Amino acid sequence: MKKCNTDSPKPDRKTVERNRRIHMKGLCFKLASLIPPQHYKTSKDMLSQQDQLDFAAAYIKQLRDRIDGLKRRKELAMISNGLNCSGNGGSPNPMANVGVKLPVIELREWESGLEVSLISGVDKNFMLYEVISILHEEGAEVVSASFSTIGDKIFHTLHAQVRISRVGIETSRIWERLQELTC
Repeated sequence: MKKCNTDSPKPDRKTVERNRRIHMKGLCFKLASLIPPQHYKTSKDMLSQQDQLDFAAAYIKQLRDRIDGLKRRKELAMISNGLNCSGNGGSPNPMANVGVKLPVIELREWESGLEVSLISGVDKNFMLYEVISILHEEGAEVVSASFSTIGDKIFHTLHAQVRISRVGIETSRIWERLQELTC
């Protein structure tokens, strides 16, 4: 009996594995190219593929945390402005401001730094230099600061990094000192 001959020969395991490795290497290169250069501590070319994947995973986690923080900030803003949180811009809820005491402080710790979010009213505004001084005294250096005004609320966001990474910063102490400013 004669065997049937297929039109295309089946690739051997070595070829399949080589193609898989080439494909995975291309995907890893593409992933590494999406990470901003300032996120790497050393040159991207000097890192192993595993290190690049670790940096990408850490960056993705950082982005997820940032999204969660922005969502919370948006909810706080909507509550403090008396809007419902459904996002449809419905009629203001007169009970929405009950229990929301301004100013509001959020402190979020990152890998090598922190994000401080402050919400205050125009009648009780933070002295921004005091907040920056507290961060500086506790071992953090402010790398960016921004604010926006919505209605009668002022939203501040500060990003700070640890000046000496082996020493670190004590976030609970920073939190306590920032709470003292709100009184």
